[in-house]
Amino acid sequence: MDEDLFHHARHLAQSLTPGDLASTLSRITAAAVEVLPDVTMASITVRHTDGRLETFAPTDDVLMELDAHQYDLQQGPCYETATDEAYVVSSNLAADPRWPDYTKVALAAGVRAQAGIGLFDAQRFQGALNLYSHRVGAFEDLGPLAALFSHQAAIAIGYAREVSDLRQAIATRHEIGAAVGVVMERYQLSEERAFAFLARLSQDRNVKLREIAREFVAGDEDG
Repeated sequence: MDEDLFHHARHLAQSLTPGDLASTLSRITAAAVEVLPDVTMASITVRHTDGRLETFAPTDDVLMELDAHQYDLQQGPCYETATDEAYVVSSNLAADPRWPDYTKVALAAGVRAQAGIGLFDAQRFQGALNLYSHRVGAFEDLGPLAALFSHQAAIAIGYAREVSDLRQAIATRHEIGAAVGVVMERYQLSEERAFAFLARLSQDRNVKLREIAREFVAGDEDG
């Protein structure tokens, strides 16, 4: 690893500290603008299991519109990276014939070069980092640094998702435990029978157990 790449790697490791998922995505786009050469703006596209594309952590509000145009037109580096390709670069959008409809929109917004980098591929969703530049010729030599950034970002996202899942599991367990206590007191049931009562309600109403639990806890607080 050359000295410049090593510097970027150390900077990335410092920037992408673990946190919850939302803050981690924001750190990634902020780090992209700060660390990667010629990046003017950045966002992250998440593709959900139902195929829906959604933009997260844009560093500029204009990216919500630019990303949305790519989703609607099914054109552009943002769309291609989120749906198929691992790495897409256009160093000069004005001379690139691949996305004629989207290119008009991008040029009107002052974007002259764009890149998409695949970040993660999971069961529930996959995602890509979208890089935008006002400079023609940007991202021509991004390759090695893009791979390094993708690796570092994927680690941070994986950790954040684990933390998020764990926190949700703990919160759900707490809610269900509180609801069991409410049912035990209200109907004079044992803990086992109180849990079975909630589980049966969940099944009969086709509602997740944690939602049933929230109803009972909220009802007890209101009462």
